Amino acid sequence: MCMTCRRSYPGCGFGGMNTSKSETVKEHPLQPSRRSLPCLAQSQTHPQSLSKHSSFLQPNRVQPQPRPQPLSAGTSTATVDVVSERAKVMETLENNLIKLSNTEYSDPFLDVGKDKDTYTDDSEHGNYDVRTDQSLLIQNKLARQKTEPRTKSSLKTDAMASSGLFFKDGKKRIDYILVYKKSSLQVEKRSTFEKNLRAEGLMLEREPAVTNSDIMFVKIHCPWETLCKYAERMNIRMPFRKKCYYTDWRSKTMGSLQRNMRELKSWLPRNPMKLDKEALPDLEETDCYTAPFSRARIHHFTINNKDSFFSNSTRSRIVHHMLQRTKYEDGKSKMGINRLLNNGTYEAAFPPHEGSHKSRHPIKTHGAQNHRHLLYERWARWGMWYKYQPLDLIRRYFGEKIGLYFAWLGWYTGMLIPAALVGLFVFLYGLFTMDSSQVSKEICEANETIMCPMCERNCTLQKLNESCIYAKVTHLFDNGGTVFFAIFMAIWATVFLEFWKRRRAVLTYDWDLIDWEDEEEELRPQFEAKYSQVERVNPITGKPEPFQPFPDKLSRLMVSVSGIFFMISLVLTAVFAVVVYRLVAMEQFASFKWYFIKKYWQFATSGTGVCINFMIIMSLNVVYEKVAYLLTDLEHPRTESEWENSFALKMFLFQFVNLNSSIFYIAFFLGRFAGRPGKYNKLFNRWRLEECHPSGCLIDLCLQMGVIMVLKQMWNNFMELGYPLLQNWWSRRKMKRRGQSMEHKISLPQWEKDWNLQPMNLHGLMDEYLEMVLQFGFTTIFVAAFPLAPLLALLNNIIEIRLDAYKFVTQWRRPMPARATDIGIWYGILEGIGVLAVITNAFVIAITSDYIPRFVYAYKYGPCTDQGYRQEKCLKGYVNSSLSVFDLSELGMGYSGYCRYRDYRAPPWSSTPYEFTLQFWHVLAARLAFIIVFEHLVFGIKSFIAYLIPDMPKDLCDRMRREKYLVQEMMYEAELEHLQRERKKNGKQYHHEWP
Repeated sequence: MCMTCRRSYPGCGFGGMNTSKSETVKEHPLQPSRRSLPCLAQSQTHPQSLSKHSSFLQPNRVQPQPRPQPLSAGTSTATVDVVSERAKVMETLENNLIKLSNTEYSDPFLDVGKDKDTYTDDSEHGNYDVRTDQSLLIQNKLARQKTEPRTKSSLKTDAMASSGLFFKDGKKRIDYILVYKKSSLQVEKRSTFEKNLRAEGLMLEREPAVTNSDIMFVKIHCPWETLCKYAERMNIRMPFRKKCYYTDWRSKTMGSLQRNMRELKSWLPRNPMKLDKEALPDLEETDCYTAPFSRARIHHFTINNKDSFFSNSTRSRIVHHMLQRTKYEDGKSKMGINRLLNNGTYEAAFPPHEGSHKSRHPIKTHGAQNHRHLLYERWARWGMWYKYQPLDLIRRYFGEKIGLYFAWLGWYTGMLIPAALVGLFVFLYGLFTMDSSQVSKEICEANETIMCPMCERNCTLQKLNESCIYAKVTHLFDNGGTVFFAIFMAIWATVFLEFWKRRRAVLTYDWDLIDWEDEEEELRPQFEAKYSQVERVNPITGKPEPFQPFPDKLSRLMVSVSGIFFMISLVLTAVFAVVVYRLVAMEQFASFKWYFIKKYWQFATSGTGVCINFMIIMSLNVVYEKVAYLLTDLEHPRTESEWENSFALKMFLFQFVNLNSSIFYIAFFLGRFAGRPGKYNKLFNRWRLEECHPSGCLIDLCLQMGVIMVLKQMWNNFMELGYPLLQNWWSRRKMKRRGQSMEHKISLPQWEKDWNLQPMNLHGLMDEYLEMVLQFGFTTIFVAAFPLAPLLALLNNIIEIRLDAYKFVTQWRRPMPARATDIGIWYGILEGIGVLAVITNAFVIAITSDYIPRFVYAYKYGPCTDQGYRQEKCLKGYVNSSLSVFDLSELGMGYSGYCRYRDYRAPPWSSTPYEFTLQFWHVLAARLAFIIVFEHLVFGIKSFIAYLIPDMPKDLCDRMRREKYLVQEMMYEAELEHLQRERKKNGKQYHHEWP
């Protein structure tokens, strides 16, 4: 039989470790006697120091008369008599409401009564119905009749109320906070809205701000009955039975194998990256079967404590659902907290944090004060950078949507480790073979080879050996491991995405999201206002709603696409401006007074060009965001999710083109159309087009990628953490200016501390995903030219995880715990980047690098012709073969003799001077062949790997099918037992068959 406590009976938990034959559930037909005991994990998942706050029951609840068979602590079912008797008591109390309200008590949330525990602005006096919250009125009356001297329990209540997590009575937990200004003119809308909230079953309490007399807070509490009603409407799945696995011989064998592996691992050193579960009681999983909550079958569910049955995130989600669907005026679209926030009725709406994230006492000795403190100590601190993330705790506090983001970010960071190691190996291979490279040797020893001037006026003749440093640095990135690393990264991108799908499937199962479907979204107010005259029946809800005609939608989409192309053309214009700057600066740096800059004028030109390009990129990003807003609003998306997807796609296109356009220019256009000495191509017949360095253009590409990647990551980290820190510091400074002392500041309630924090980004997680997706593009698209990109991304992401964690826990208000089953549109974008990366790396290797020219020379023109490419000696003479000859007298600059330049052209003394040689056409054919073979080979490998890796683990599929069957059987079984007890209690005959 499956026992209650997993620690005492390991065979019952998730995964079923250490299962013996006696502990294994045998495969028999389900019988009523085989019912497993309730899942106690719901009450065991809070820190120990929180237990004193989570043990109290429904506040001021009138208890029913004792029954002949009272409920015990281990009973997981409620009887119909308890509910009916409580309903009779409540009905009797409600009948006496008029007497109570006509004497000395009225609505406790208004300023018209004598209840001094609640504050209400006098300017809104009399705007609410005094008949609301009748049960609370009775409870307050009964509580006053039983007033006793202050004891320890009353002091405890005051302490709980002053913590900012409860109403002033210290019993009703705050589930949501609304903030408004007293000077706001939207009094009637707010009054109607709050009245309707009370009518829906919510309890409200107002309290003024301590630091600002114009700010008023509205605290919202959702009672048990309202939670049950809306949990049923929203089909929230709740636990009702402990999970049991290992019901066949294969599972038994696996259980014994896993037990033996555990014994073996106990002798090995402990993994330092794993979190200590003893210090993290919240990591204990609640392995219970779940089912959509139903009040009619409430006796099926595991309810050990009504206050902890619904988690804080679930309570906030229910309240948010109610806030979104409560009206504030008559009319179809006059509802929802979002519209009230937009029109200034409320300033903010957010769920409160669970207390402070810091404590005076160490967590190891005194435990965690709350979940926020636990997240800070075990996740957001910099000292935890090497630890795994507590995903279950993140999901429990912030919701599944944010939990999935951190799960994806952690998975991406972990997958970067092998890519970073291979890239570092390729770099080190180039470092160790740099001095022994035949190409580098020939360039460094070519002290008699004169190179043609690379600019028109101020450039002098240089010897080839002056490019020795450039040649060695180029070898670091362009060596024999480049092709292997490009193929590896293309396969890595596929493996990363395929295994992420498997990881996502496991998370959605563990987080009970398999059968969850997103609710039907409400229409955007802008969409309703624009198309309120045209309606059609929604095929899902069956209700009439505004409809956007297809011609109007198509015309708006065409305008939006035109705007996108216009912005892309603006990016290309900015890149062209940088190219012109490089052409102008090239002449100036070549004649600069400083010797260092004059000697390395090409490096100075590239470096300053990269910095200017980065400043243009960051400046245009601000413009792109505003244009993307405008274009998305012009499309009039129907729902918020459609708006977010459209906006995310535009922002990705804008920023991707903005970041990579200059890189594409350097990789595929720089030096390709410069011409030859004596016949150079000029821009506007004035500026000579830029040439590649004698060592190639790859060094310019590496410099461009490295500078942009590093500077952008530094800027993003500053904006994510530094900017909120400065904003919060400025808020605290303004509070001090208003005369608030530090002691007064410390005594602020939690809701006011949260109000002083920064709200979450307007786009939610879009900015976080966008940053990482753009980084993924840097890591994969041009990785053949910059093997250290995965290593830089890995180091950045290690910091990024803790930055985001610190920001969510300490600097931002608590976001609404939303649910999601995947990362949305970003997965498709990642797949598109993976395809583009294969094509781009094929062109980088074939066109930008010298891999193909060296390959052709070694097999066709070198000393090892027809012998096979064996070693570096086969490249002997390659540098001389890759340089063409030009007669300096043709320049008309007073020079004589010959100079060399990078190209495959005939010498001036041949019958066809300066025409392309046969070797040029051989290299061109080899480049095109390599692109075709590389793409087909890598795409074939990617498709084969994607086919081999299933989207969901097989054992998970079997477990899900098994659980679906067991859930149905257990529901029937629980209903049968309930009806049999009812018949036995009523003295009726009952049978074991289904009635």
